[in-house]
Amino acid sequence: MNKKKKPFLGMPAPLGYVPGLGRGATGFTTRSDIGPARDANDPVDDRHAPPGKRTVGDQMKKNQAADDDDEDLNDTNYDEFNGYAGSLFSSGPYEKDDEEADAIYAALDKRMDERRKERREQREKEEIEKYRMERPKIQQQFSDLKRKLAEVTEEEWLSIPEVGDARNKRQRNPRYEKLTPVPDSFFAKHLQTGENHTSVDPRQTQFGGLNTPYPGGLNTPYPGGMTPGLMTPGTGELDMRKIGQARNTLMDMRLSQVSDSVSGQTVVDPKGYLTDLNSMIPTHGGDINDIKKARLLLKSVRETNPHHPPAWIASARLEEVTGKLQVARNLIMKGTEMCPKSEDVWLEAARLQPGDTAKAVVAQAVRHLPQSVRIYIRAAELETDIRAKKRVLRKALEHVPNSVRLWKAAVELEEPEDARIMLSRAVECCPTSVELWLALARLETYENARKVLNKARENIPTDRHIWITAAKLEEANGNTQMVEKIIDRAITSLRANGVEINREQWIQDAEECDRAGSVATCQAVMRAVIGIGIEEEDRKHTWMEDADSCVAHSALECARAIYAYALQVFPSKKSVWLRAAYFEKNHGTRESLEALLQRAVAHCPKAEVLWLMGAKSKWLAGDVPAARSILALAFQANPNSEEIWLAAVKLESENNEYERARRLLAKARSSAPTARVFMKSVKLEWVLGNITAAQELCEEALRHYEDFPKLWMMKGQIEEQGELMEKAREAYNQGLKKCPHSTPLWLLLSRLEEKIGQLTRARAILEKSRLKNPKNPGLWLESVRLEYRAGLKNIANTLMAKALQECPNSGILWSEAVFLEARPQRKTKSVDALKKCEHDPHVLLAVAKLFWSERKITKAREWFHRTVKIDSDLGDAWAFFYKFELQHGTEEQQEEVRKRCENAEPRHGELWCAVSKDITNWQRKIGEILVLVAARIKNTF
Repeated sequence: MNKKKKPFLGMPAPLGYVPGLGRGATGFTTRSDIGPARDANDPVDDRHAPPGKRTVGDQMKKNQAADDDDEDLNDTNYDEFNGYAGSLFSSGPYEKDDEEADAIYAALDKRMDERRKERREQREKEEIEKYRMERPKIQQQFSDLKRKLAEVTEEEWLSIPEVGDARNKRQRNPRYEKLTPVPDSFFAKHLQTGENHTSVDPRQTQFGGLNTPYPGGLNTPYPGGMTPGLMTPGTGELDMRKIGQARNTLMDMRLSQVSDSVSGQTVVDPKGYLTDLNSMIPTHGGDINDIKKARLLLKSVRETNPHHPPAWIASARLEEVTGKLQVARNLIMKGTEMCPKSEDVWLEAARLQPGDTAKAVVAQAVRHLPQSVRIYIRAAELETDIRAKKRVLRKALEHVPNSVRLWKAAVELEEPEDARIMLSRAVECCPTSVELWLALARLETYENARKVLNKARENIPTDRHIWITAAKLEEANGNTQMVEKIIDRAITSLRANGVEINREQWIQDAEECDRAGSVATCQAVMRAVIGIGIEEEDRKHTWMEDADSCVAHSALECARAIYAYALQVFPSKKSVWLRAAYFEKNHGTRESLEALLQRAVAHCPKAEVLWLMGAKSKWLAGDVPAARSILALAFQANPNSEEIWLAAVKLESENNEYERARRLLAKARSSAPTARVFMKSVKLEWVLGNITAAQELCEEALRHYEDFPKLWMMKGQIEEQGELMEKAREAYNQGLKKCPHSTPLWLLLSRLEEKIGQLTRARAILEKSRLKNPKNPGLWLESVRLEYRAGLKNIANTLMAKALQECPNSGILWSEAVFLEARPQRKTKSVDALKKCEHDPHVLLAVAKLFWSERKITKAREWFHRTVKIDSDLGDAWAFFYKFELQHGTEEQQEEVRKRCENAEPRHGELWCAVSKDITNWQRKIGEILVLVAARIKNTF
């Protein structure tokens, strides 16, 4: 029997097993399997189901939502090319190989997208441009008209008619709601319309009506329910007269309550009764509840500790702030009773009380506190008469003779003679007050002042001001030889008395002496303290900083003293002599500068710049022979010095001594042949019109110095001047072979091609130059301008973007980029430029021009000042500044800019060099060049 038993009997069915499915039998479901039909609102079997699942309808909705999430594999959702709309395998497990496949597909999609990206972006850009052209903004539509507004004159602008009021009559004249007081007759009339009749028509009584002889009838002689009140019997009218009387009576009562019971006169103006109520509004900004809390808290403090003065003062001030001045006065007077020895309480009481009462309060305070200086000062302030003030202060000095404050206040009220007598008594009472001693010394005669200061030194041996005052006294009386001794003795004496010599304080005192005009004292102080507390290796650096600081504080004599002392210590230091020479040049006289330079070249004969400064000073003063003799001495000290040769040539050529200049250059070429000497020789012949000689010299120079780009540039420019374009091109090309990194050569060649009309060749030259000289802002700028001049603004903008990527910190590129933008975007661009190049003069100049174009005159002037301060060598900045002042400034401002420019002697700048390097302007001075450059500028930016 066991053999016949099937092995699977009694075991669980395999997963997914359906009985009878193998032989074709299919199961079916009957009503008994799923239970009876149920309504949607029937409760479910689970008694503890959560809200939203407690009815059959809720469960059905949930099952339907779950079915919607399943894949829709219906034929209607199938496409022959794309397949099913959804993913066929979204319900399956997401494994690692699926993830790898998705990553590969994503990489392929990304790669394909990158290949199409450029075309897609170009297409989008074209679509946007096309859209902008078809539907331009209002701002762009009116941009040309806005530009033309710059040409509108003031008269045309003022003649534009005013725009009328476009509103209709009802909007222009709105009818406001009017509230009119209703007259008494209105009430009376409407009372009659709704009244009850209290009498019978006589016609009714004529024919045996209601009028009976019996007293029990309606019309009785006795008064009935109608009382003689406001409604009068028989009329039914409201008596408005009585209401008016009652109202007047009520107002009389109100006004009588605030009247003065003593004099019988009202203290309130009846007409301004309501207006005066405004004065009762508290002026503080706090909350009423906070004030009540503070009042309660301060009351608690006063009761807990009635002898605590700050509690009384705070309480009084709280009441003062809330507008209750009388309460504040009462409180503070109570405080003076509780704290009679408190100075602050008495002073507060005097402040709160009016004039005469305050004097009485102060008198009472003096009786309680006879030694209080502050109360005496307050008493003097309360007096209006000078004699009364003096009397109060003298009384105070009897009680407090050692108060410096009282003595100073008393002395200030006296005449000089009486003040001197008082001060002589004051210094006896307060022998340690430096101020009193110095004030007495100022009022005394020279002899007595010396005695006073000697006494002061004995009483106060540790104060430096007495010594400095003594030195100033001697200087003022002509004893300058004593000044040095006094200051030296001061240092020795103060050190002996244990006083530390504070170098910074002494330098400040010297600056004060300088400002007061005591030059000898200031210089003596500087010499005495300048070397104190400085390490030997830091001396030069520290002293130069001190000199700069003195110049910044306008203490020029102090700076001069520092330089003189530094030159004694470092007589052979060229840098110190140069700093001193520049100081004299900027702040001294011509004589002081020449005297300093004579000493300088004696100590540093090899310093060419000192010789040249001396010669230039003589030349500018018109003393040409003296300048020649200085240069001759310089030749002896520095034989074959290129700088001195060229200075001598410039001196002769500027003074029209051309033959002398030629001979000097010939000597220089034989004894000290340098590229610059040859260049100056070529230029001299060129400007004098000897073109053949200039070309010969140029050829000779190029045989020796073929890698000097300026010679190639001059050769090309001479050919270009003679309209020999082929030879000029050849010269530039030869020069670029020898000097491929010379930016000006590339620019000259490019401009030559552009001038001929070969725009493509010029563009190619600039591209080649950028390849050979990467990150060169000048070449990028020329490329941008080339396209702009050709009218290709889009290409110019693209090139500018590339240029700023390659040279992000180039000021000249950013300044050009600002004005390439449309007017509304310029300000944003200028902000970006300032972030990248905050201290670049070209960017600052661009911002100044931007403000100028917007007619913000004050801001533009401020930015021009910043530009020339940061880089005074930029000629373009001076030219734009001068042009700006010509249009918007006064003659004084124009003259100031011209003088500052001449002192700065600028040498660089695109527009500046175009004029100054022009051979027709070779003898022009700085001021003349400034005018020429400004005339060329057209403010069309």
